[in-house]
Amino acid sequence: MSTPIVAIVGAPNVGKSTLFNRLVGMRRSIVTDQPGVTRDRLYGEVRDAEPPFRLIDTGGLAMGVEAPFNRGIEEQVLAALDEADAVLFVIDVRAGITALDREIAQLLHRRPRPVILVANKVDGPSIEPLLHELYTLGLGDPVGVSAEHGLGITDLLDRVQEVLSVLPEAVAGDEGPHAVRIALVGRPNVGKSSVLNRVLGEERVMVSDVPGTTRDVVDTLLERDGRHYRLLDTAGLRRRGRPSATVEVLSVAVARNSIRRADVVVLILDASEGFAAQDAHIAGYAHEAGRPLVIVVNKWDLLDDREEAAKSWRDTITRRLGFARHAPVVYASALTGQRVDKFLEHADELYAAGGRRIPTPELNRWLEHVARVEQASPARGRSVRLLYVTQIGVRPPRFVLFCNHPRRVHFSLKRFLENSLRDRFEFGATPIQLIFRKRSGKEKE
Repeated sequence: MSTPIVAIVGAPNVGKSTLFNRLVGMRRSIVTDQPGVTRDRLYGEVRDAEPPFRLIDTGGLAMGVEAPFNRGIEEQVLAALDEADAVLFVIDVRAGITALDREIAQLLHRRPRPVILVANKVDGPSIEPLLHELYTLGLGDPVGVSAEHGLGITDLLDRVQEVLSVLPEAVAGDEGPHAVRIALVGRPNVGKSSVLNRVLGEERVMVSDVPGTTRDVVDTLLERDGRHYRLLDTAGLRRRGRPSATVEVLSVAVARNSIRRADVVVLILDASEGFAAQDAHIAGYAHEAGRPLVIVVNKWDLLDDREEAAKSWRDTITRRLGFARHAPVVYASALTGQRVDKFLEHADELYAAGGRRIPTPELNRWLEHVARVEQASPARGRSVRLLYVTQIGVRPPRFVLFCNHPRRVHFSLKRFLENSLRDRFEFGATPIQLIFRKRSGKEKE
């Protein structure tokens, strides 16, 4: 049995994203008073329900209105309706039924999906009489909620459970093996959404030449050759210090949070523009979070002398991203499909390497060898004796090394140990964290 899918639809600014966040139990969708913030389909899991179900947040429908992105938003909403088993139609009860609400209701009447009418912003008894008008839409009994304050959510989940229980495949199935979480990051307009769409083989997210089209993190499951991935398409990260709107600030915060919860980060660069300072900043976010990095140089089809360009890009990445000098680099084109899904193979390798655990006896045999090599290494003018090592975590692999003077460990010794660990135990390009402690445990760094 497959996991049921429920889509949230409605006019702009009626509280769909607030309801989405409330049901999934976390701030996944960006919420502001500005209409039109949500543009793509955003997925989340509602695990408190029985059966659990997947929830889709969609952009506000403004059919017939000529405005940027409106056509793309409408296409994304229709795709969500085709995918969903049931629909939550959200209306701002305090605003009353609008002409747009009636248009959306007619659209839902033409589609063979059960619809639950959600009257949002019911914050007190004085609002409840306004619910009676909603019966004129012909969609059954409305459920009054306040997504912002959490009122009526239990009643709404009960109604969803009632609807899903009569579906042919109402019992939620297991998602199966762990899906490797891959965050696609980069500056605005480098082609992150185009790369995602090409890998998925469908127009999963909106693509345009306007920077900042993607604002939320678009979360998509993908199965390829028996392997499972969760792809996170993030908003373009602009240069620090540049004035921006509240929505853009929130987009950056959400994108950085996606980096922290990813297993692998894919940094997408624009081959036609060259390496920018902001590219280094974004790679730094992944480094700070301890996440392995794959670099995709997109728009490779625009270059002529590609062999020379590849050498130049590799030299630039090594020079500008010293901490990511081991990161695999893919030269790809989302437009033509050239090597565009190659990053999935690298993600598998990095994920496996990041989860590797080394037995303590084997680690200490390695340490005994490197200690002999580096016994006389200076650390602020005095030698450091390496005594014992143990692994304390994975993804990223973390090791505690006990020594006589943790505060005097020179950066060159730390770099030597990282490289030696990487080569000896085949950690590849995955980040490694070393923690130095005094044997007594009273002093650590």
